Amino acid sequence: MTTPYAWKKSSYSGGGEGNACVEVAPRRTRTAIRDSKSPARGTLTVPAPVFAAFVDALKRSGGLV
Repeated sequence: MTTPYAWKKSSYSGGGEGNACVEVAPRRTRTAIRDSKSPARGTLTVPAPVFAAFVDALKRSGGLV
């Protein structure tokens, strides 16, 4: 049996209804990513260390996180 993901939306989700961003669902070994405007369209999953490195690189470069 699988459990549903606990999706989290970025605090940088934009103005208005706040739906102009991605959502992430951290898991033990992978991180799931989806478009907050179209959550049913699909989910991308990447290894958790790869996603952590991506976020760290954005922080170091001054990108929005």
